[in-house]
Amino acid sequence: MYTLTFFVSPDHTESVLEACFRAGAGRIGDYDRCAFTVRGEGRFRPRPGASPFIGITGRDERVTEDRVELVLPDDLVEPVLSALRAAHPYEEPAIYLVRLDDRCAGSPTAR
Repeated sequence: MYTLTFFVSPDHTESVLEACFRAGAGRIGDYDRCAFTVRGEGRFRPRPGASPFIGITGRDERVTEDRVELVLPDDLVEPVLSALRAAHPYEEPAIYLVRLDDRCAGSPTAR
């Protein structure tokens, strides 16, 4: 199992989450469509050659973003990442994928 974390503008959170859910992410035991979302500030500067969804090349930007976390099994990593990238509005979405310890919630051997 993995925890998938990504950052997205609040007006696109639901559509990107929905794409991840359709691809099979967010299942924990007898529950599905499980996710955690928290709002915060994202900071970045688009470099020359970038085509930013938000911001101007060469200028420091601060924007409101949602941090979204959900789980997915090993065999769904590629389909979920593909669905996330297809639905995400950013040119270069920040995505973190972290393997869970087998003792964690959502893992097949968790007690």
